[in-house]
Amino acid sequence: MEEDFWHRRWTKNEIGFHQQHINLHLRELWSTLELPSNAPVFVPLCGKSKDMLWLAQQGHPVLGIELSEIAIQDFFREAGLTPTVDTCHPFKRFWGDNVTLLQGDFFALSAAYVEGFPIVYDRASLIAFPPEMRRRYAKHLGEMLAAGTKVMLITLEYTQTEMRGPPFSVNEPEVFELFGATMRIEQLRELDVLSENPRFIQRGLSSLREKVFQLTRK
Repeated sequence: MEEDFWHRRWTKNEIGFHQQHINLHLRELWSTLELPSNAPVFVPLCGKSKDMLWLAQQGHPVLGIELSEIAIQDFFREAGLTPTVDTCHPFKRFWGDNVTLLQGDFFALSAAYVEGFPIVYDRASLIAFPPEMRRRYAKHLGEMLAAGTKVMLITLEYTQTEMRGPPFSVNEPEVFELFGATMRIEQLRELDVLSENPRFIQRGLSSLREKVFQLTRK
């Protein structure tokens, strides 16, 4: 998707992808990743996700990157925080209370920004992109991560012809196609979540499955 698409969505508050509650899989499966309690976490395309607050409350320093400044400002305002704002070229940086958010393009991010980060949390990044950009995203992410870095990846699977993305359907074979060359892949969970998502039923979906993967950089 072009940058203007996401800027329009945030300007018009068309953010159905934003979850009002802490992600169930994050709460229930995070401990299975066996990370140090103070391990820093990278959250790409973070929006204003409340998951970042939960991670920070567990003791993890959080680094997010987000295209929309509206999303970042909303995150800190809704958390009751006043961030320090400065420049970290080529990004505008907002930080406070164990959370640092970079405003700018994910694809401008270099490996230096995530050096020493043992974990990436991707709930809504990969599924936000159409196919060609998913390949670009997976390539760039893989190039940034050091060997042994883990990724908690959450995907959605549905019949793509029944609904236009985003979020897009990303099935298990595509996960292996995108990441198999650079990552070891393990599926942690699969759930039928259609009944819990009436807005997707209204958009015409007949099925909706959510899958959680642990990827580990080779």
